[in-house]
Amino acid sequence: MSGITAVERDRFIGAMRQVASSVTVVTTDGAAGRHGATVSAFNSLSADPPSVLICLRADSRIARAVVENGSYCVNVLPETCADMAGRFAGAQDAELRDRFDGIDLLTTETICPVLAGSTAFHCALGASFEQGSHLILIGHVTDIFEGDTAPLTYMDGRFHRVLPHA
Repeated sequence: MSGITAVERDRFIGAMRQVASSVTVVTTDGAAGRHGATVSAFNSLSADPPSVLICLRADSRIARAVVENGSYCVNVLPETCADMAGRFAGAQDAELRDRFDGIDLLTTETICPVLAGSTAFHCALGASFEQGSHLILIGHVTDIFEGDTAPLTYMDGRFHRVLPHA
């Protein structure tokens, strides 16, 4: 970043806490095994071709598994699934051997786990590159599973529901 003066880290984090985001669980399965992690950095990228992007900590198990497996599924959690967000963020790792234990999964033709009730985007990994501490992954959407409720959101350290204006 030569020549660019970046804002202070604490100011950046404080401002980002005021930005609401959907809560997703990224899942993958394949040669590197089945993994899942709660991720807030997810966005639509393009409709032509249909593609999305996610950002994962570059040194994380989920990032290594997604790259090795070559595919992932972004599960946008329903508003009733704050507990599942915590589970896939590692809150129960001391008690659970497998984050998927007892979780309802859809039976699909895709290899990546699809969490029942979520709106899910199954993706073939298209490209990836590192930026700072994270890996930016671009996925070509190969299938979609429509959820049955409004999404769970996260802002200012808490979960929220999306409510329409009157």
